[in-house]
Amino acid sequence: MTFSPHFRITHPITSGLAKIERARGFWEAARLSPEWLAEMQKRALVLEAHHTTHIEGTKLTLAQSEKLLQGLPVPEADPEDSQELLNYREAFDLVAHYLNSGDPITEGLIREIHKRLVRGVRGDSAAPGEYRKIQNYVVHAQTGEVVYTPPPGYEVPRMMTDLVAWLNAETDIHTALQAGLAQFQLVHIHPFLDGNGRTARLLSTLCLYRGGYDFKQLFSISEYYDRNRPAYYQALPRVRDQEMDLTGWLEYFVAGLAFQMREVQKRGEGVIQRDRILSRARKAGLKDRPVAVLALVLDRGRATVSELETSLQQNRRTLQRDLRLLVKEGFVREVSTSRTDPTKYYEPKL
Repeated sequence: MTFSPHFRITHPITSGLAKIERARGFWEAARLSPEWLAEMQKRALVLEAHHTTHIEGTKLTLAQSEKLLQGLPVPEADPEDSQELLNYREAFDLVAHYLNSGDPITEGLIREIHKRLVRGVRGDSAAPGEYRKIQNYVVHAQTGEVVYTPPPGYEVPRMMTDLVAWLNAETDIHTALQAGLAQFQLVHIHPFLDGNGRTARLLSTLCLYRGGYDFKQLFSISEYYDRNRPAYYQALPRVRDQEMDLTGWLEYFVAGLAFQMREVQKRGEGVIQRDRILSRARKAGLKDRPVAVLALVLDRGRATVSELETSLQQNRRTLQRDLRLLVKEGFVREVSTSRTDPTKYYEPKL
């Protein structure tokens, strides 16, 4: 085995890992309804499928991606883009089923992930599941400039064998660092004609899940990359500029993962607080209807009578009566937007 990544443990890395561990502790202790978790897992899958393909150039909107994953038609979408999105779900399902088997990561598994990601797209020009035998290049999308020349095709099998051996070896490396290193190395090898970025990000997710850092499958690391693509694109080549020192990449990777974990944790904390408030409202003797109004205000953060009327399909006067009750009982407060705007919002009184 010749793959031996070089990096240093810096303060940003230890700080990021500490945040990740705190988030992990929260999710291990949190008691959330199975229904909420199931909905949030669906949402996380939509976000990851959308953003990981969007990074690679698909033009789907988030709303279109959500509809496609629900099995709804989106006739205005590019069929190739739609197929790439649906392919991600199929590849993710493979990873999810693999986790239950306890089997080691193999080259065959990585090739199957790639196969599912690119199958049926652009006439299978990416050679689904097959290592490249020719030289390929990473080209700047706007300028056409070659920004990276991967290793020659004949080196790919050996480098992939080394990577897989390293992934399955006993190591003291933190799971999050292993996931980041695996993602970089697969992109560095660039073993496939196309789809390397998507495959690398899914391999990274697999490493996290396998090491017990699945966070109930509620996060999307690709969302972090897609929010600021220039930073993502700069973080990868910087390693090569620094003579393959992966420290900077790991700082970026850990910071992104910690940020996403904190975002997910805040949503979980919000749900726990929401459930406590609704439980308190029921104990105070509130009936189902005002509790439903309170639940919607908590979910939205604030709402007008008109918005509640539309969402709950309730009579306006009835809603106004319920809101007065909620104000009186101290669960919500009435807020005026400004002196010139007569619209009033109701927001939780936390």
